Amino acid sequence: MNRIVREHYPVEKLPDDLRAAVEDESSVRVVLERETAAPPAGEMAREGHFSRWRHLRQTRFETPEGVVAHVRALRDEWDRR
Repeated sequence: MNRIVREHYPVEKLPDDLRAAVEDESSVRVVLERETAAPPAGEMAREGHFSRWRHLRQTRFETPEGVVAHVRALRDEWDRR
């Protein structure tokens, strides 16, 4: 996604409706992002894959004890080889 950011943009250059909303400021930060109806199919599939991975990571490693248990399980697995 393309994003355009302008720091310290003069308020007098804004359209009238936006200028009215920030009339007490001399400059603002402007961020423009392109709106899309839906991401491309490949992007949706990739996002679905990573969201499943994020869920697994969050449930397994919520607590320090969960992390320790996971490391011990990996170490035990290597000891058995």
